[in-house]
Amino acid sequence: MALTGKRVLVGVTGGIAAYKTATVVSRLAQGGASVTVAMTPGATRFVTPLTFQALSGRPVYTTPWEHLESHDPQHISLAEALDAAVIAPCTMDCLARLATGRTEDVVSLILSAVDPTRTPVLLAPAMNSTMWAQASTQRNVETLRNDGFRFIGPGDGWQACRRVGPGRMSEPEDILSAVADLLTQDSD
Repeated sequence: MALTGKRVLVGVTGGIAAYKTATVVSRLAQGGASVTVAMTPGATRFVTPLTFQALSGRPVYTTPWEHLESHDPQHISLAEALDAAVIAPCTMDCLARLATGRTEDVVSLILSAVDPTRTPVLLAPAMNSTMWAQASTQRNVETLRNDGFRFIGPGDGWQACRRVGPGRMSEPEDILSAVADLLTQDSD
């Protein structure tokens, strides 16, 4: 299987779709991947770090200020060891931070040390349909695509704001399939 022995970062940002990411982390681990989870402060308000620690079997990064696994700057050593990264949900704010090089949280800090043209980074946007349609969001998506980031979704459907439209995070199975495809392409 494409996941066996692969080192995958799962970045979780502060959107209601974070609950779906628990399934992504669980299935990656079940597939044999070594999964490291990093969470923004907003993400920890939707799903606890303990949930992701239990599912991944590894410490969860929630701050740039704690070095969980070594005395090296965690974002550099962790980024250099990755085979792939997936950010799910990837909020409007996260898209803006990545597109402009801002690194206020551990997720964007780790990704600042990843070259998406060498290590695949899959972004799974999730936001209200109005936010997805914003010109600034679409500019950021285009910038990130040009920088080598890959996207899955968003899909159309029911949103937590009680609207139906584009902006819904892709389903966990689709995200997992896309990660496996990226890892297979990367090893060809």
